[in-house]
Amino acid sequence: MKKIKAGLIGGAGYTGGELLRVLLGHPSVSIEFTYSRSQAGKPVHTVHHDLFGTTNLLFSDRFDSPIDVLFLCLGHGESKQFLAEHSFDPSVCTIDLTHDFRLNSAASIGNRQFVYGLSEMHRNKLATAKSIANPGCFATAIQLALWPLAKTGNLQEAYVTGITGSTGAGQSLSETSHYSWRANNIQAYKTLTHQHLAEISEQLQEAAGSDISIHFVPWRGNFTRGIFISATLRTSLSLQESTALFESCYLAAPFVSISKDPISLKQVVGTNRALLQLEQQADCLVVHCVIDNLLKGASGQAVQNMNLAFDLPETTGLQLKANFF
Repeated sequence: MKKIKAGLIGGAGYTGGELLRVLLGHPSVSIEFTYSRSQAGKPVHTVHHDLFGTTNLLFSDRFDSPIDVLFLCLGHGESKQFLAEHSFDPSVCTIDLTHDFRLNSAASIGNRQFVYGLSEMHRNKLATAKSIANPGCFATAIQLALWPLAKTGNLQEAYVTGITGSTGAGQSLSETSHYSWRANNIQAYKTLTHQHLAEISEQLQEAAGSDISIHFVPWRGNFTRGIFISATLRTSLSLQESTALFESCYLAAPFVSISKDPISLKQVVGTNRALLQLEQQADCLVVHCVIDNLLKGASGQAVQNMNLAFDLPETTGLQLKANFF
């Protein structure tokens, strides 16, 4: 079978490293180049040490090899500039992992119109997409927790808290991503103003066909990877009815599971999976969701979207086991 030829722009960061790890194990993909201005000419494993002994791939200063899919793993704001300065054949599927094209008001550049890439919500659109805007990590977890309620008219307002590991802040060091600050410490940040709120609200309101209020308080956690969110809302549904709604909504979603037992980060870190758990007292419903911020929240979902766009089984190359112990 002919392999999909893939190219990466900006492969030296966390999401680039995770994307390389997944693609190197993907049976239908050949990596043609990994472009990095800062690391050009160096072996990939000198930056991503977990790939030592796995690949002899070098970072490249060129990106002119023929490809079928292009992954943009740049800093936020840089993908739009990159595509404005460089042109690619319209047949090349472009998957952007930044926030540059996630909102409807910013979803086009030149002749490219980006489709919002939350795989479970937009599977049909992604099957024919040539430009895909990968969702944010918190946005993925929160939307998976609320989408079934929104699309059935059972969501008007939700209060969400969520905690993320240090890799969510990217590879560049700052005071709050440094080990000495994170260890034995947590902190709320960007209270009610987090950048993912715009895409969350836009997508859920489109699903509901009405206004929805989402109030979000994110937390910095003292661990490296993973996201745990809890969404609290009022509902007229019983817990049994809500659970049945979620199970029906995600029946054909291979990476989303509904648990009746308490869920934890260790169940999903290292995987492309999302676990949901529902709890209820009277008319107050809480929906918990856990994902790996670098996989289901970024690189894993990008590969899932590639699989959909190239008519491959959704799970191809993504059957990854959690490091539970």
